Amino acid sequence: MSKAAIHYSFDHEHLLGIDGLHPLDLTHILDLANDYAEATRSGKRADPVLSGKTVVNLFFENSTRTMSSFEIAARRLGADVVSMPVAQSSVKKGETLIDTAMTLNAMKPDVLVVRHSASGGAKLLSRKVDCAVINAGDGTHEHPTQGLLDTLTIRRNKGRVEGLKVVICGDIVHSRVARSTTLALHLLGAEVHLCAPRTLMPSGTETWGAASATSDFDAALEGADVVMMLRLQLERMDGAYLPSRREYFRYFGLTAERLALAREDAIVMHPGPMNRGIEIESAIADGERSVITEQVEMGVAVREAVLHLLAGGRS
Repeated sequence: MSKAAIHYSFDHEHLLGIDGLHPLDLTHILDLANDYAEATRSGKRADPVLSGKTVVNLFFENSTRTMSSFEIAARRLGADVVSMPVAQSSVKKGETLIDTAMTLNAMKPDVLVVRHSASGGAKLLSRKVDCAVINAGDGTHEHPTQGLLDTLTIRRNKGRVEGLKVVICGDIVHSRVARSTTLALHLLGAEVHLCAPRTLMPSGTETWGAASATSDFDAALEGADVVMMLRLQLERMDGAYLPSRREYFRYFGLTAERLALAREDAIVMHPGPMNRGIEIESAIADGERSVITEQVEMGVAVREAVLHLLAGGRS
């Protein structure tokens, strides 16, 4: 007897985080993003599913990489794109976040891509506007498209996510990437181990789906299929989190000797930008096991998929 067909449709108005998504949602986004990635690699032009639509990038924090990725993705789909870095916004003149939301809403955009230094900033905006809102990073909360592109990169290189051992090491306490990527990988069946100095490890990581949280990097690396390093977010550190950068690299930097503890076919990832010689050796970052540049490539594909689903049709 054949199995009953699964009736599924992507039915979300916004993408504010991985938290709240179903594994079927993740798989749907990843499958569509993979199609876009393959089309780009083969030189095919994407269908203009966002023709006549307007995408506004509203970035209260600097991020050339993420903003550019969303711009490229939106333009490939035929959208009109307006990017507003904070230095050019009225917020500098004293306008509140809600005032900005109301002003933008009056301009009738179709998608608002938001990065804000406050956790919950994107969610607040989503309650004040009539268009779809995509969270491009809010404080130390989430960065859902980064979590999706990390997951897609792993799936393409390993052929699966379920059952893989993934080690994420670095500044976990300040990292919205660590939370989103851990949530996404856990939903799809991976075993995620977080590693950081005690001063950079938050409490409650088990609620993200992390299998463990440790300060022993060497032990965590044993048998790892994927090793992801995170940037030390020095701009967010207002206290004595580390004795020194040299000391940090000694215990938590990814070297060739440490990578040898992982599986022979383990891949190396980093969401960028990298602090070479502090989080990772240049030889490893540029080596044959590194998929860091592929992460950037998959970022555009994932954002094409998310923009398509939120503004170009949800079937």
